[in-house]
Amino acid sequence: MVVSVRSKPYIIPEYSLTSDLLAYLTCGLQYRYQNKGTLPPSMPVQLWFGNFIHGVMEEAYLKWKEEEWKDFPWEWETQIREIEMEIDKRMRSRGLYPPLNLFCSFTMETDEEKKGLCPDHLHPHKLVASLRAEKSINTWGPHLFPLIDDHEVRLKGLRDMPNYKEGLSRSNYYGVTGIVDVLSSVQLEEASSKNLIIKYLHQEPIFKEKLDNLDSDSYEIIVDYKGMNRPGVGSPSWQHHQWQVQTYAWLRSKQPEAKPVMAGILFYLNELHHFKKDLQELKKQIKNNETDVLPDKEEYKLITSWKMSEDMPIISDNYRNLRSIHIIHIQKPLINESLDNFDKVVSSIEGNILNEIGGKGIQNSWKANPERRTCDACDFKTFCKESDLIKEITVP
Repeated sequence: MVVSVRSKPYIIPEYSLTSDLLAYLTCGLQYRYQNKGTLPPSMPVQLWFGNFIHGVMEEAYLKWKEEEWKDFPWEWETQIREIEMEIDKRMRSRGLYPPLNLFCSFTMETDEEKKGLCPDHLHPHKLVASLRAEKSINTWGPHLFPLIDDHEVRLKGLRDMPNYKEGLSRSNYYGVTGIVDVLSSVQLEEASSKNLIIKYLHQEPIFKEKLDNLDSDSYEIIVDYKGMNRPGVGSPSWQHHQWQVQTYAWLRSKQPEAKPVMAGILFYLNELHHFKKDLQELKKQIKNNETDVLPDKEEYKLITSWKMSEDMPIISDNYRNLRSIHIIHIQKPLINESLDNFDKVVSSIEGNILNEIGGKGIQNSWKANPERRTCDACDFKTFCKESDLIKEITVP
C-alpha cells in the first residue's frame, strides 16, 4: 500500500496598507513584535486613537444615515458621547484599552469612585479624544456624510511576489488589502452648493481638468481618516500616505462595480483641535517652509511669533479646515510608483521572515528605525539594539 504525502499548505500572505505597510515603514522591529508576534503595546496611544476616530466617524455616519440625528452641530454629552462609549466597548473586546489621559471611559452611575486621570469624579469628561471626535463630526459630518455612497468598502487585490524564488519564497503571490469610504459623483452632484468638500475639490485645477476630460458619466473619490496632524511635505509620512491612496485607487479599480477614481481625500483630524505641541510643530513647518498649506499674513505672524510659555493663539476655522483636508490626485504614473514601493516593502518583510526562519534570530532579521517619537512609546526599547537606553534585559 502506498501512502500519499500531504503537500505543503499553499498560503498567500496578505498585507494591509495601514497595519503592514505604514507600520513596517515606521519601525521594522516594532512591526515584528506587534503585528507578527501579536504582542499588544502597553501604551497604544497612536493605535488606540486611530482605531477610535475611525470607529467614531463610521458610527456617526450610520446614525446620520438612519436619520436618527440629521441636524448639526451634535451635542457632545447627549449624542456624541453615546457613540464614543459604543466604540470604546468594541475596542475593549479586541484588547484595545484607552489611555486614561486621552479618554474618560467612566460614568457617574457606575464609576462614581473611579477618577482615573480625570480632574474630578464628575464624569464624563471631555478629554483629548473627545474634543477631537466632537470637532471632527461637527466640522466634516455636514459636508462628508451626504456624499458617501458606500462606507467601509473592503478592497483586495493580488500581486506577483517580488523577488520570488521557487523553493524559498513562501508564495508566488501576495494579497493587498484596505478599507475605505467611497464618494460617488451622483452624491457630489446632488450636494448643496455650500458643501466645503466640493468647494475644495473644484479649487483644484488638476481635478477640474480631469473632470472636463472624463470619458465616463460617473466617477468616485476615496476617503480615509487620519488621527494625526498633517505631515510636513517631503516627510516619510507624507510620502507613505501618497502611496497608500494611489494603491487604494488601484485596488478599487479592480472591483467589478467600480467607477473611475478621480481623487483621494485624507482627513487629518487632529488639525481641527490643536494643543501646544501641535502648534509648536506647525510653527516649525511654517518657518522651514515644510507645509503646503500656509496661513495668511496675519495668522502667519500670530503662529510664528507664539512661544510655548504663552497662551495659544486663536487660529481661524478656515485655516484649520484647509490643513485638515488633503486632496490627492490619482494618476497612472503615481499608481505604478506606489505599487513598486509597496512591492519593495513586501519584499523586505518577506526577506526578514525568511532570515528569521533560517535561524538568524529576530533582532538580526528585522531592522529597527530609531526615531525619537516612535521609540519613546515603544515597549521594546529596553532590549532594542538601536535604542540609546542603558539596558540589561536581553531577548532572542
